[in-house]
Amino acid sequence: MIIALFLILHWYTSLFFQSVFHHRYAAHGLFSMSKLMEKIFYWGCFITQGSSYISANTYGLMHRLHHANTDTEHDPHSPENSPNVFTMMWQTRTNYYNLFTGKTVADDKFKKDLPDWKLFEKFAHNWVTRFMWVGIYTAFYIFFATAWWMFLFLPITMIMGSLQGASVNWRAHRFGYVNFKMKNTSKNILPVDFIFWGKSYHNNHHQHPTRPNNESRWFEMDMGFIAMKILDKEKFIQLKTRVI
Repeated sequence: MIIALFLILHWYTSLFFQSVFHHRYAAHGLFSMSKLMEKIFYWGCFITQGSSYISANTYGLMHRLHHANTDTEHDPHSPENSPNVFTMMWQTRTNYYNLFTGKTVADDKFKKDLPDWKLFEKFAHNWVTRFMWVGIYTAFYIFFATAWWMFLFLPITMIMGSLQGASVNWRAHRFGYVNFKMKNTSKNILPVDFIFWGKSYHNNHHQHPTRPNNESRWFEMDMGFIAMKILDKEKFIQLKTRVI
C-alpha cells in the first residue's frame, strides 16, 4: 500500500512541476512570479523529480524548439524521427544534453526570459546527485516493499520525469483525437485529463501555445490550469491575461 501511494504521489507531484513550472512558466511564460517563488519551484522540481531532475532552462529551450520545428528533422523530440518510443527517449536525452552542455547552440531568440539558476543546477544536475537519489529510492523500496514484484516499479521511480515527458511526447503525436487541423501530428490523448495535468491536450496546445488554459471543448479539464488559478488567487504567481 505504501509503495502504491508513493508512486501515485510521485507521479502527480513530479508532473505538476514539469507541467506548470517547466512547460507553462519556463517555455511559454504564461505567468510571472517573484525570484523567491521561482527558487521554491526549483526546489520543488528537484525534490519531486529526483534522479530524473530536468533543467527548467534547457527544458524551456528544447520545448520552444519543438514548437518552432514540430515533426521536422530539427524537432528535438518528435515520434516522426524515431521508430519507437525507446529510440525517441534516447534521442530526446541526447538532444537535451547537447543543449544543456552547449554542444548544440540554439538561436538567441529561443533563449529569451528563460529561468536560469546555474549555481543550483551545479548541485542538482549532476551524476553524483542522481546516484544519491537512486540510493534513496532503493532504500525506500527495501524498507517498504512487501513483495518482490514491487521492485519492478523501482526503475519507473528512477526515470519518472523522463517517462512522463515521453508518455506525452510519443502518445500525443501518435494516438488521440484532434480539435484543430494543423500541419503537424499533434493530438489530444484524453477527453478528461486526470493523469497529465492538462498536458494531454497537445493538439489544443499547439493551436494556442500562449493560452494558459489548454481546454477547448466543454468536457475537457485542465488540472494544470486549475492549479495555476489557485496559485494566482493566493498571489503565489501572476497569470498573464495577454501573452505575446
